[in-house]
Amino acid sequence: MVLPEHNGGAILKSKFVGLSSNPLFVGLLLAATTLIVFWPVTRCGFLNYDDPDYFTSNPHVLSGLTSANFIWAFTTGHASNWHPLTWLSLMLDAQIFGKNPFGPHLTNLLFHAANTALLFLLLRKLTAATWRSAFVAALFALHPLHVESVAWISERKDVLSTFFALFSLWAYASCAQKLKLSDVKLKPAFASRDYWLSLFLFALALMSKPMVVTLPFVMLLLDWWPLRRFTIFNSRLMISHLLFEKIPFFALSVISCVVTFVAQQKGGAVIALTRFSVPDRIGNAFVSYARYLGKTFWPEPLAIPYPHPGHWELSLVVCSVTLVIGLSVVVILFARRFPFAFTGWFWFLGTLVPVIGLVQVGDAAMADRYTYMSLTGMFVIFAWGMNEVFSIWHLPKQAPVFFTAIILFAAGFQTRSQLAYWQDSGTLFSHTLAVTKNNYIACNNLGTCLSVQGEVTEAVACFQKSLEIKPDNPDTFYNLGNALMKLGDSGDAIDDYHRALQLDSSRADLLNNLGLALASQKKIAEATACFESALKLDPDYADAHNNLATILFIGHRFAEAAQHYREALRLSPDDPQIHANLGDALVKLGEIPEAIQNYNAALSLTPDDARIRAKLQALGVPASN
Repeated sequence: MVLPEHNGGAILKSKFVGLSSNPLFVGLLLAATTLIVFWPVTRCGFLNYDDPDYFTSNPHVLSGLTSANFIWAFTTGHASNWHPLTWLSLMLDAQIFGKNPFGPHLTNLLFHAANTALLFLLLRKLTAATWRSAFVAALFALHPLHVESVAWISERKDVLSTFFALFSLWAYASCAQKLKLSDVKLKPAFASRDYWLSLFLFALALMSKPMVVTLPFVMLLLDWWPLRRFTIFNSRLMISHLLFEKIPFFALSVISCVVTFVAQQKGGAVIALTRFSVPDRIGNAFVSYARYLGKTFWPEPLAIPYPHPGHWELSLVVCSVTLVIGLSVVVILFARRFPFAFTGWFWFLGTLVPVIGLVQVGDAAMADRYTYMSLTGMFVIFAWGMNEVFSIWHLPKQAPVFFTAIILFAAGFQTRSQLAYWQDSGTLFSHTLAVTKNNYIACNNLGTCLSVQGEVTEAVACFQKSLEIKPDNPDTFYNLGNALMKLGDSGDAIDDYHRALQLDSSRADLLNNLGLALASQKKIAEATACFESALKLDPDYADAHNNLATILFIGHRFAEAAQHYREALRLSPDDPQIHANLGDALVKLGEIPEAIQNYNAALSLTPDDARIRAKLQALGVPASN
């Protein structure tokens, strides 16, 4: 029996409506859209900004998941942070995908897509509002301010910590929804498995990025709306109960803050009050809030990093303070009528507190990546507020769909455009210099990129420009020294390395390259001292071991040279030159079988190396490959 055409159409429409209201289907659709829009990120390369610390020059990450690297992840303060799960995730990338950038970029993207779906499912669980929740998640997925967190491999910590944080909120919501509003006893919450699961997931989020220390405050905001576990006007007993309920979460936050502050202070990331005074920090905090709001609604231009001006004009600070405090007063006054605005606004303000600059870390005034989870609050206000507006104005049903489609299309288009700037360091920092002023970091990083590409003279000009803006930056002196070495000017390079060391004596890479420059001038004793000092600072510095071994080899200290070559090989097992160098030392020591093994290992990594083939032939052994 054939159904009439109009009945078949009605059935198909009914099935589509039913499918489109299925939370899992909507979540998968959001994740798929995220993957499509952000897919070009998988073709981006590494950056010379933090990626060497986090991946490309990190021997622990590049050697993958091993027991030693696992211990290192939990005990190191490398890169001025303690985030062991971030290190472990990057190690897993290196083990699965190797050293190319595709793998880490793909992992970042998959986490971003998962976070999009999780945010939708969380909001729907909390509010039962499918399409408003989907709109918030779509804004989260497609907003250009989130490109930095996804496209930058070093910001794995953003997408990973948010993944665990959203799961933690999910478990917390499950726990809270099972409790009666009138129940002020502590036992139900603490006895819930969801409660302890939420606490465990919060700990994992903190071990990915400590910025999520404010999550307990987010939970309190959710208690207000949409969970409605209390009202700020008439339930002091319930508020006290809910605060007590969060004590284990607050305890983890305090521990994470202490550990992070110690790690950042040891790493030199925390800027002293002599650099930026307390009034300047407070002023920058309010200006940054205002700038984040502006970029939420008009995300152009975006850059990395945004230079800190030292202090802002008083008129701008006053306007920013008025804006932030004024909006805070408004949402408090209308908290009963629009509870979503209260939760959304203070979600936005509160989650930015750790990175708003009151404790200044680095030289940037603000950063797009800091909005990764914070903008969710603004998206909630926008989605639920738009629903209120359409209801009050009695607009046609098609109006919200049309309006939403325009916003999401514009966001996706702008995100695609922004992704194009992240394809490589040269493109990114050229764009940054075009849209910012006095950006010494962008000058320095562009110079480094040009130097790698062989445009050394242009690189020197970038470094000199960077030093004009900030004449006391050791990184720039170091990079300028490297460029001058490429130009054969070892004398001026040594001078720049010394200037860098005067500003920062804890840099193993500086000492290593200074040693190379001194060795090029036959200053062997001074070069040896530099390599030894570098290894005292960083015992796992493969290049310093190799360079020291070479100096020892030249001095006919073959046994000591072989020892350092072996250590370098342990840290960098796929380096053919180290294999060949160790082979040379072993030949001098008469350990021919092991020398042959190392020559063959080097040849397997560089099959066309005629010098290694010649060394094997000199030993009377044909090359194994």
